[in-house]
Amino acid sequence: MSVEEFLELVLGLPEVTERESFAEMTGFRVRDKGFCYLSEAKQSIMVKATREEQAALVADDPETFSPSWTSGRFAWVEVKLPNVDPDHLAELVVEGWRLSAPKRLANTLQEISGGDR
Repeated sequence: MSVEEFLELVLGLPEVTERESFAEMTGFRVRDKGFCYLSEAKQSIMVKATREEQAALVADDPETFSPSWTSGRFAWVEVKLPNVDPDHLAELVVEGWRLSAPKRLANTLQEISGGDR
């Protein structure tokens, strides 16, 4: 997936805002809660996930996914954009968004995350 394709995906989610973040990364937020960060220079993202999801992704494909930091019940996964299947990345980004969005807003995307699996 290219950086441009990723930006189209993430900015297409409801109420997402974009702003400069740390270490030359661009942050993406929903209702002022961060759920994804882009490093254009590294062609990678960090996305919010559960601890279990982080462990499963890294174990399954360490060339594409690597662990980032953890906080509470959440963990962050670094994803190499050129290596990842676009449909899989879309699922991960939507799930990261849902983990951060208020419940009513998150429910608006129920058909996306549940329909094509």
